[in-house]
Amino acid sequence: MEASTILPVLKKKLAFLSGGKDRRSGLILTIPLCTEQTSMEELSSTLDYLLSIPSEKCKARGFTVIVDGRKSQWNVVKTVVLMLQNVIPAEVSLVCVVKPDEFWDKKVTHFCFWKEKDRLGFEVILVSANKLTRYIEPCQLTDEFGGSLQYDHMDWVNKRLVFEKFTKESTSLLDELAVINENEKASQPDKASRPSDSNVLPSFDPETVLQTGHELLSELQQRRFNGSEGGGGGGGTAWSPMDDELLAQPQVMKLLDSLREQYTKYQEVCRQRSKRSQLEEIQTKVMQVVNWLEGPGTEQLRTQWGIGDSIRASQALLLKHEEIESQHSEWFAVYVELNQQMAALLSAGDDEDLLELKALQQQLSDVCYRQASQLEFRQNVLQSAHDFHGTAQDLSQQLDGLLGMLCADVAPADGAAIQQTLKHLEEKLKSVEGALQSLREKGQVLLEQISNQSSWFYGKDMQIENKENIDHIHSIMEDMQLRKQRCEDMVDVRRLKMLQMVQLFKCEEDASQAVEWLGELLDALLKTHIRLGDDSQETKVLLEKHRKFVDVAQSTYDYGRQLLQATVVLCQSLRCTTRSSGDTLPRLNRVWKQFTVTADERQHRLDMASTFHTAADRVLKEGSEPGELLDVEVFEEVETVGKALLDRLTVPVIFPDGSEQFFGSPGDMASSAENIRDRMKLVEDKRLQQEEAEQLQEEVALEAGPDES
Repeated sequence: MEASTILPVLKKKLAFLSGGKDRRSGLILTIPLCTEQTSMEELSSTLDYLLSIPSEKCKARGFTVIVDGRKSQWNVVKTVVLMLQNVIPAEVSLVCVVKPDEFWDKKVTHFCFWKEKDRLGFEVILVSANKLTRYIEPCQLTDEFGGSLQYDHMDWVNKRLVFEKFTKESTSLLDELAVINENEKASQPDKASRPSDSNVLPSFDPETVLQTGHELLSELQQRRFNGSEGGGGGGGTAWSPMDDELLAQPQVMKLLDSLREQYTKYQEVCRQRSKRSQLEEIQTKVMQVVNWLEGPGTEQLRTQWGIGDSIRASQALLLKHEEIESQHSEWFAVYVELNQQMAALLSAGDDEDLLELKALQQQLSDVCYRQASQLEFRQNVLQSAHDFHGTAQDLSQQLDGLLGMLCADVAPADGAAIQQTLKHLEEKLKSVEGALQSLREKGQVLLEQISNQSSWFYGKDMQIENKENIDHIHSIMEDMQLRKQRCEDMVDVRRLKMLQMVQLFKCEEDASQAVEWLGELLDALLKTHIRLGDDSQETKVLLEKHRKFVDVAQSTYDYGRQLLQATVVLCQSLRCTTRSSGDTLPRLNRVWKQFTVTADERQHRLDMASTFHTAADRVLKEGSEPGELLDVEVFEEVETVGKALLDRLTVPVIFPDGSEQFFGSPGDMASSAENIRDRMKLVEDKRLQQEEAEQLQEEVALEAGPDES
């Protein structure tokens, strides 16, 4: 088991070897229990790891286990002690359970460890922390038990990680270096038959592993012994947890010595191997690269000249070019490697064939740079062609979409939808203009590249092929320009039609508004135009207001009729029918007829009221003069008109469709009728007074007659 596999558990410090020893020279194993619940599985893993560290000789002396239960519960302590029976029964000599000062006395009576000694296999004692020195010297105890032994758990964990890592890497590296050196030694007599794995490299960097080992050894030597000035009677020696019994210092030294020896041999092997391999392979590889680039590589480029007639074709050419580049990249990688090898050999200056090596290097560089330039130029042309065709395709799709919008029937729901459609058309047209400008720019770049294409085709005549490509580019740009112009013309026509539709919707909306206004006037006429006046003067004022009210309604009706006539004209111009004009005119006429019937009824009632109040005023005014008598017809007129008016108030307004509607509420009608009755009563009282006066005059005349005779 390695520390790295249980590192999170080790960091919890569930148990540790402090380096202290008991009086039998046995190691002290400390288990510090805490207030939190301790995982028995994690504690078992920690103990397994810690017990794997000491040597068998050290284990044979036995362990003294300190179970610190001062911060834990009794049942946890009992579980831990019993667990030691399964984990390390043979190695445990003594278990010291450090108890708290006050809380366990009663609980201990239920379980006595000393009775279980035979079954457990070790002795268990309960002891207070201040009495632990009876069994262990203070210099061998850590400070939490009143001792002077210094212990840093995280430092110990880190050093264990370093030690185990070094041991693992150095052992593996020694095996690998030994195999490499032996293989090289066996291949020296017969160089031609060297094994294929002669260039195998070790898994770890020897320098790094050696540096780690030296640092670890230095740390071990410094921590071998630490002087203790605290407990243990003073001047005692406290064992460090990095003691050679826990981390064997001789083992590190032995690994370092073996590693240095094998690494020295390996370095010499590498030098010989590198020199031999480079000298044998470099010339062959150079000629392979040059022959392929000037042969098949150049022929591949000579067959590529077109730019495609669509984005799909240009993509296919790009894919083909990527295949060509991929084949070249393999040879360029060989070139880079060869160039580095040749530069290293030339800088060493210990080869006899320096002039030939320089000539090979120059030839290889010239061929590779020329071929790379040709590949890059062809890549740029194909990329420009792909961009050009992609822009042309996008522009074509935009023009198709714009044309589809222009050819579709226009059926917007309202003026706002029309404005949104117009805005959308303008945005699409602007986008088309931008795409066309981009197409022109990319086409010009592509034309300039094509005009320079023949410079790297090794004398091949490219005029015919270039002319086809140039004509194709011009044809696409001209076709897109014509399509764009046609769409612009159609957009102008559509814009005019849209503006007319805006006017149409505005007329329909205003006509509907006129119907609503007229309905509101009718509603106001029925609900608020109720009073008939208290006298003839007030009735005349109401008649004047009524005439003005009717004039307003007439103007509203005429305005609605004019709007509907304009709607008809616009519909004929647009060759379409609207959804609202079909029922707006009947609604307008229906409301207007209802209004005229109501207004006529209101006019008639006001006329009757005016006649009634005029006659009543004359009776009440003229009859107030002393000795003045009125004709009976005047009183009868007031009574007749008043009764007719009262009867009229009870009659509803009957609309052309047969529906009925009363003026105001019943209370309003009752108030008006009460006013009329009051006036009629006044006139009736006046008539009675006049009759009494006439009767009195007759009686006076009769009495005067006999006297005169």
